[in-house]
Amino acid sequence: MKDIVFCSNNCFVLYSAAVQAKNSENKESTPSLPQSPMKERLPKAFHQYSNNISTLDVHCLPQLQEKISPPSSPPIMFPPAFEAAKVEAKPDELKVTVKLKPRLKAIHSSLDDCRPPSKKWKGMKWKKWSIQIVIPKGSFKPPCEEEIDEFLKKLGTTLKPDPVPKDYRKCCFCHEEGDGLTDGPARLLNLDLDLWVHLNCALWSTEVYETQAGALINVELALRRGLQMKCMFCHKMGATSGCHRLRCTNIYHFTCAIKAQCMFFKDKTMLCPMHKPKGTHEQELSYFAVFRRVYVQRDEVRQIASIVQRGERDHTFRVGSLIFHAVGQLLPQQMQAFHSSKALFPVGYEASRLYWSMRYANRRCRYLCSIEEKDGLPLFVIKVVEQGHEDMVLTDTTPK
Repeated sequence: MKDIVFCSNNCFVLYSAAVQAKNSENKESTPSLPQSPMKERLPKAFHQYSNNISTLDVHCLPQLQEKISPPSSPPIMFPPAFEAAKVEAKPDELKVTVKLKPRLKAIHSSLDDCRPPSKKWKGMKWKKWSIQIVIPKGSFKPPCEEEIDEFLKKLGTTLKPDPVPKDYRKCCFCHEEGDGLTDGPARLLNLDLDLWVHLNCALWSTEVYETQAGALINVELALRRGLQMKCMFCHKMGATSGCHRLRCTNIYHFTCAIKAQCMFFKDKTMLCPMHKPKGTHEQELSYFAVFRRVYVQRDEVRQIASIVQRGERDHTFRVGSLIFHAVGQLLPQQMQAFHSSKALFPVGYEASRLYWSMRYANRRCRYLCSIEEKDGLPLFVIKVVEQGHEDMVLTDTTPK
């Protein structure tokens, strides 16, 4: 027989087979209760439930079949936090090592409380970059552009175009090299062979005036006079801009007049600092930029003749794509056969021209043209010079 446990008032009572034997002895003295219909079908067991108040008889209870419960899953054991970092992974698994560092307690001030909390994105890392600029005490001279360019050139970290050749052209009036500022001397204009003048230096000369077509007249006359006049500001020759006040002998270069704070007017007059009105004037001109077409009026035929008559020429005469090399000469016995109604054919004439190639489309080559003598008649020779090919020589008795 099985042991049955009853609970009453937090007290556990264990009844076994020995207790049942004792109860059977007391059965004779205790009157029996009427039998219930369940006694016939189910086995009965008589028990006694006792406590400190009274003794009660407990009738037989049906024995129910025990239900077989499914096996419980084994409990999941989690290692402690300090041991989780030391667990070694299997060879097939990924090994992760976690190192926990003690976190410093931040001291929150009143300013920190006002700031919004910074966001921390999971799986991202960042670093704080702090820049410290140290300025040495005392006099510090920053490097100039030339020093920086030289330093970068030594490093070889930059690519620069080839330097532009320096402009050695010099103005005949102010003696400054190269083109000037737009709001100053302005660009250089050609006066003669290797003779150049700044636009405003020539325009503001006393003798020079401008036509409606943009031609400057009497520039050579002003240049000859300037060779004898000394500037009141720089004390150099070439000054041509004089004060418009009667009997005033102050004369300046155009650039020196600007530096001396002379006053220029719209009617192309100028007053020196001694005679200029005080304050501003409604006719005062403060901007000297010239964007219109301006050129120096000159005799081009005489200029070409002076170039041709020079024996040893250090300059090249070029008109468009035609480059002039030599003019040649005609002897008295050649005059009758070496000319036409429109042109002369001097022996020794030589010029070159850049023109379209006869072999390739959209490519130019050089044609060297010359005049020779053969049997008392002119012979026209054209030599085709093209890169990658032998020179081709073409001859004929007529220019065409």
